[in-house]
Amino acid sequence: MGAEEDKKKKAKMARRKQEVQLQQEIETTEEWEEMIAKEGLWVVDVYQEWCGPCAAMVGNFRRLKNELGDELLHFAAAKADTVDPLDKYRGRCEPCFLLFAGGVLVGFVHGANSPVILRTITEQLAAEHKVMDGSVERKEVKDPLISNLEEREKARYDEEENEKEEEEDDDNVLDYRGERCNYGDTLTMSSQQEEEKKGFTVALIKPDAVRDGKVEEILQQMSEAGIEILAQEERQLSEEEARDFYSHLQEEDYFEDLVKFMSSGPSFALVLTKGKKGDTILHDWRDMIGPTSVEEAKDQAPDSLRAKYGSDKYMNALHGSDSPDRAAREMAFFFPDMSTPTIPIPGSRPQLQRTLALIRPDAFNKSRDEIMEKIKEAGFKVALQKEMTLTKEQAAEFYKEHTDEPYFEELITRMSSGPLMALGLARDDAVTAWRDVLGPTTNAKEEAPDSLRAQFSIEETSINQLHGSDSKETAEKEIQYFFPMEQTVAAIKPDGISTKEEIIDKIHEAGFRIAARKETTITKEIAEEFYAEHKDKEYYDDLVNHMTSGPTMFMVLSREGAVSGWRQVIGPTNPEEAKTEAPESLRAQFGQSILQNAVHGSSDASHAKNSIEKVFGQLEFNPDGTVKDEDSQTLQSEPTKEQEETGGTEQKSEDRAASVAKGEDKTNDNKGEDAKGEEAKEGDAKDGESKGEDKAEEQKEEDASKATEESEKKEEETKDETKKDEDTKEEDAKKDEETKKDEETKNDDETKTEQKEETKTEEQQAAS
Repeated sequence: MGAEEDKKKKAKMARRKQEVQLQQEIETTEEWEEMIAKEGLWVVDVYQEWCGPCAAMVGNFRRLKNELGDELLHFAAAKADTVDPLDKYRGRCEPCFLLFAGGVLVGFVHGANSPVILRTITEQLAAEHKVMDGSVERKEVKDPLISNLEEREKARYDEEENEKEEEEDDDNVLDYRGERCNYGDTLTMSSQQEEEKKGFTVALIKPDAVRDGKVEEILQQMSEAGIEILAQEERQLSEEEARDFYSHLQEEDYFEDLVKFMSSGPSFALVLTKGKKGDTILHDWRDMIGPTSVEEAKDQAPDSLRAKYGSDKYMNALHGSDSPDRAAREMAFFFPDMSTPTIPIPGSRPQLQRTLALIRPDAFNKSRDEIMEKIKEAGFKVALQKEMTLTKEQAAEFYKEHTDEPYFEELITRMSSGPLMALGLARDDAVTAWRDVLGPTTNAKEEAPDSLRAQFSIEETSINQLHGSDSKETAEKEIQYFFPMEQTVAAIKPDGISTKEEIIDKIHEAGFRIAARKETTITKEIAEEFYAEHKDKEYYDDLVNHMTSGPTMFMVLSREGAVSGWRQVIGPTNPEEAKTEAPESLRAQFGQSILQNAVHGSSDASHAKNSIEKVFGQLEFNPDGTVKDEDSQTLQSEPTKEQEETGGTEQKSEDRAASVAKGEDKTNDNKGEDAKGEEAKEGDAKDGESKGEDKAEEQKEEDASKATEESEKKEEETKDETKKDEDTKEEDAKKDEETKKDEETKNDDETKTEQKEETKTEEQQAAS
């Protein structure tokens, strides 16, 4: 019996040995990577340790291998528990067969369906032979089991990210009068295009080449070589700055001489790039300037710039960054406000930018209309516009970075000589595009005769007549200087609420920041009460029904020139007029009628301020337009006990006014703006009704404002009386304390006197 068992064990071991020989065991990532890199079709049984490979299929695999005798056919068993590329199959491989060829998945079968598995192997083996012959290309497939899993994981990740954003957004949400208000704009300011960094280098035209008058000649050779100048500045380094810039050479013997040379006269600093990506500029510029040593340059690269313009050793005329990191540091040294150059990623949305343009006094006086026409022809949208006259002090402040330049006095004199035009221009890549249209700051007629600076130059001065910001950061600072931040109230009405996301996108595209927003619905009772005096009018029911038909989103918008800017964005009250006069306006795009014209905007700064207070409470704003000290904003929801005792009636009146105010912006839009839209149409009966509505609205606003002021006044009087009582109590307490101290001092003095007399008596007794 024992011999028979030994015989069976040996037979079993022999079979296992054959199985092992048939299927290569894969238990590590390294073994997996080595396997799929091999030639042929690999049929892999993916398993986990707890269940092992699919033993039922081994006989079928052996029979197929023997029948075909194909050297391209291989079998393997891979343990998903320990092979990282198979981690997604853990818990999902009962049983699972994957077919790999050329390192990619070409087939798969889930389940131990022998006919399907064998047919799939035969088909893929035939396909692999065609691939090896070059007659067809290998087709990679994806296992839907894993694809679906990855999609679910991505969806779950996106959901978690959205929840995080909502949680972050909730940090800005506070209650005001029982309603949820968002104090903070988490949306982007404009449609930002995806970008990647563009290669650049920093070049220096050193004092020797500047002194020899070679700057223009060198710039011309740059242009001929296809090099683009992104920024340039003439600057004389101090010894300290030269030491700092060349600190990496401080161990060299010539360091002190180099410092003296670099601070001996002005240099030209430039940021350069080339081509769409700028990825060759570092190499191309260093090739163009040649070896560092002038002697080597003349010997090895006689056509290089250093060979042409250098004189000796470190006096080699030009400098170029030797690495991307060095270029970044050197750009920060010479141009601290300049951002890293970028290029748009193909297929991504264009980058809408703003830049500042100035038409200086001389050109404004002679050619402003022609220049404005050229600006529009170049595809710019005038988002901001202001005519003003600068004082000499204001001009000096704006151009303070040029204080040491020889042209500074003439510049500020001409800038303050009369009215100028300040413009906020918007366009894709506005900063670069506007500077391209302007042309070079000097010699524009020779270098760019079609540029605006060439066309509108003035013979009697070398000061160019147009200004443009040199970077996105500078543009924002300069726009803020000429167009200080302002707030207005905007509303998306019930008929426009379904398109609120598109409208909000337009708001951001126009450069507005949403400083605060809330969505609310006016009740029918409030609307009827508010429009009570119009109850007999034929449009009354339509008006009430429309304004109570759904939610309205109120927003505080921040931007330079916000009030007029927003009214320009929304367009005329009548959508039909808007489609003709301002086809890009919101009412042209989203409005349906005068009643249902999608959006509302405050008519002036005073109206905007009052509306903000009534809808959102007392708000203060930071210079960038965000709400100031959001955590400390006083957002009343219920009256305090003291208010109930001292001003209950006034508080109710205030609440009543605020309730009416919830509809103020919506209704005012249909009244005041309807009146404006109909003024030109004499004889229209609705014109008089709209004007009447406007007057009634103003009266309502005045009543609500008075109620609020009375409540606040009452509250202040109560606080003042309470404060006076507290002050009186404090003064009485102080007097009591002082009286007590006087008595204690008197007692101390009497005690000291008694002690002195006792001491004197004792001394007399001792003496006698």
